[in-house]
Amino acid sequence: MKILVIGATGTIGSAVAAVLESGGHEAVRASRNGPVAVDMTDPASIEAVLTSVSDLDAVVCCAASGRLTPLASASDEDFTAGLDGKLLGQVTLVRRALHLVRDGGSITLTSGVFAEPTPGGAFGALVNAGLEAFVEAAAIEMPRGLRLNAVSPGWVSETLEAMGEDGSQGTPAIEVARAYVRAIEGTMRGQTLLPR
Repeated sequence: MKILVIGATGTIGSAVAAVLESGGHEAVRASRNGPVAVDMTDPASIEAVLTSVSDLDAVVCCAASGRLTPLASASDEDFTAGLDGKLLGQVTLVRRALHLVRDGGSITLTSGVFAEPTPGGAFGALVNAGLEAFVEAAAIEMPRGLRLNAVSPGWVSETLEAMGEDGSQGTPAIEVARAYVRAIEGTMRGQTLLPR
């Protein structure tokens, strides 16, 4: 399959692209600053990247991220940072991709609900819950046999280590990547997958 991987220079996206390629798929790697450029906060950029790649069997978005932001002390702008990219950007991606992905293809998004509430995670929890509800509800409207799912990676070991935390408390990126591959190659619709 030919699969557009958005966020392919990030920890999760690069692992997803590598696992797809090792499984015989063609991964078209897109990122904010790569040769195939896309900005998830810009609907025109999303449209441009989708129309620049022909014959897509699937689209995966691993670019959506958010930072931990204190509920009480952050400005409104800081608190809601990520709304345009993580939630609205991924919704825009689905709405554009459903016209361009081949019949029976797959669109996989990234949510990110943590097993336990995390200080600074209130807005992220709101966005992720909204995204997962969107995936479940929108899956029944997908035309031409297209499938829509999400992956909720939780804490990724490599991300925790980069933050100076204990990586063993997270899931290695390669295992997270396999959840995306299950969504792409499987038959599920409207589901949020967790790494095994």
